[in-house]
Amino acid sequence: MSQFDLSGLYQFLTQTPEGGLRKMLVDNKPMAEVHFNLLIKMIRNCDESKFCEFADKKEFPKIKFNPNETKLKDKFWDDCFTTFKARGILNPATNKAAA
Repeated sequence: MSQFDLSGLYQFLTQTPEGGLRKMLVDNKPMAEVHFNLLIKMIRNCDESKFCEFADKKEFPKIKFNPNETKLKDKFWDDCFTTFKARGILNPATNKAAA
């Protein structure tokens, strides 16, 4: 179980226009254009549950990576989470009370 609300993040990423996301996220500190393009590729190729699973495990679906994407795979999720938290779009997961 992730410590973050990845479902809410996925909803935000899929419902926000791409141009707005690009302006909000890409600043090269640490998220660069290549991070953004890989993130968009991921949300286009995954449903919500798969996206959450990949993000939680810091893994990737079977997609074709270009050379620049391959170089940043090891740090991709950490860089994204840093950016998402800094922009206030990645929230802590809410604990569901046990019945």
